[in-house]
Amino acid sequence: MNDFFKKKQTVFFFICCGLCIGAILIRYAKLAMLPVSASSPAREIVERGSIVDRSGFPLAVQTNFYHVGVTLRNIRDNKKVREAFTSDVAPLLNMSESQLNELLDTKKSFVYLKKKIVQTEYEALKKITEDKNYNFVSYEKIPGRNYPNHALASQLIGYMGNDGKGLAGIEFSQQKILQPDISEDPAQQEQGRNIYLTIDANLQYKLEQIAYKTMANTQAESMMLVAADCTTGEILSYISLPSVDLNEYGESTEESRMDRPAMYSYEPGSVFKIFTVGIAYDQHGISPNDSFLCDGVYEKKLSSGERIRIKCLEHHGWCTPRDALRFSCNDALGQIADRVYDDDFIARIRQLGFGTKTGVELPGETSGVVKDTDSKSWSARSKPTIAIGQEITVSALQMVQAASAIANGGVPVQLTFIHKITNKDGTVFYEHTPEYKSRNFSKATADYVLSCMETTATTGTGARANLHDVSIGVKTGTAQMADKVHGGYSTTDFLSNCISIFPIENPQIVLYIVVTKAKGETYAGRIVAPVIAEAADVIIDHLGMSREKAASFEHSGVINIRQNQAVTMGSYVPNLIGKSKKDLLPLITRKDVHFIINGSGWVTSQNPAPGTPVSEDMVIELNLE
Repeated sequence: MNDFFKKKQTVFFFICCGLCIGAILIRYAKLAMLPVSASSPAREIVERGSIVDRSGFPLAVQTNFYHVGVTLRNIRDNKKVREAFTSDVAPLLNMSESQLNELLDTKKSFVYLKKKIVQTEYEALKKITEDKNYNFVSYEKIPGRNYPNHALASQLIGYMGNDGKGLAGIEFSQQKILQPDISEDPAQQEQGRNIYLTIDANLQYKLEQIAYKTMANTQAESMMLVAADCTTGEILSYISLPSVDLNEYGESTEESRMDRPAMYSYEPGSVFKIFTVGIAYDQHGISPNDSFLCDGVYEKKLSSGERIRIKCLEHHGWCTPRDALRFSCNDALGQIADRVYDDDFIARIRQLGFGTKTGVELPGETSGVVKDTDSKSWSARSKPTIAIGQEITVSALQMVQAASAIANGGVPVQLTFIHKITNKDGTVFYEHTPEYKSRNFSKATADYVLSCMETTATTGTGARANLHDVSIGVKTGTAQMADKVHGGYSTTDFLSNCISIFPIENPQIVLYIVVTKAKGETYAGRIVAPVIAEAADVIIDHLGMSREKAASFEHSGVINIRQNQAVTMGSYVPNLIGKSKKDLLPLITRKDVHFIINGSGWVTSQNPAPGTPVSEDMVIELNLE
């Protein structure tokens, strides 16, 4: 040993160690003598903005959820504690003791018992775990989203995933507005903004009830309803059924998540005839007094010897263009289309917006399909077939936007779902103003087509949509759907749709309804036109539009309004029974408490009860009637 460790080497080694230790001590002394620097402030959390209806009624609000986990090494070998724990906790997690034990039997060191429990569940669970000293239970707080109206306008609102990113609808398309990216400079950090949608939640609810009833009555596979203000382009109601409860999005089906009015393209059938007549009239190919003989079939023989035949449902005899729309005559519409050159016809269809996306604030919008005259699929049959709404696919949003050209005297308006956007402090960041597109029809053409639609509502196929005390124009259509198994058209599956514009004298609303694969009766004039009338009635009354049979009374003109005392909430939940939605507005805007409001009118019950201490992220549920 003495021969292995040389004296000089050992001395050199310890000298080096001493120098290193000395340097470390000197460095430590210098650092210890430096003044304490101020700690950098924590980066501000970007709170996601809310989605509300046009009046500020909450549709999607920020909230907190909690993941509940257990460190198993602290409970695995203590049978008595485990039995007590499962007995205490299982009911609070809405689980059986056997389900809970199954989770605890894993060989992992840590396991989640349940993810995304709400604030009320968390508070009850935390209290009992603290009281019983279950120190092996941990909670992970995560930002979440609460959708107080569940399935109301669900495909429009969309959904936010667990990672804080929007996955569908407005939540997805407006992600940067709702929750801006984290900035490296805290001073430059933008906060999430609130989005006011164009829809009216109360009107949406009323029309959804009509839609659900229609689905039940017709046993249809799906249904769409779009109601838009044709003067501004703002969509007041947007329905796609089946729909999804946004609070249970993970358990939904693909069918219930599909945003049909934007994403689904289909052949519209006879509803498209209003655009064919408008194009032919605007091209000076027809006049109001022209007549076309319907003998039950549109027939045309080509120079090649090929014969084109398109059947009509009836023998209508001599028809003017107005009659052709009133009776939905295929034969007359084929002859009308013959008076427009192929290229001009397709160009005008594209000018109406078919074949391109409308540009609304929704993801996944379809462009539909419009054939070009030089495409391989174009044939001599294409133009008369497109004229009656086949060999062309459209979306419900395209139909509404194209119809707005007829309603607005020939000028379509850009559709939108965003009424305004506000900053976190309530100041207006953006407010929608109508955006009108290039003229599609002359004023005379638009007025003529609109008058033909009114005739269809009074004495034609759309008579069941007639309101009698408010003028309305309609066009119905029943289209055979493609047979995806055997090819061609199905003999059992139909798409029934109806478009309407009202009031005729001063158009304000375009209302469009589509019912897909109804069972039994399928003619749109019988199953969709009555729904148009029912929905239009609701819209007219909700918006306070004038109607001939509206009740009237005399009044002095002086109204005494009792000033309601403002609703406030301190450390305890107040008694909100009897309060109206308007009275609740000061509370709804609070960030530390979240409200779930069911129904409309005045509060009839509340949970938790008055006098309950207010806690962070508390959820208060109110039922209104």
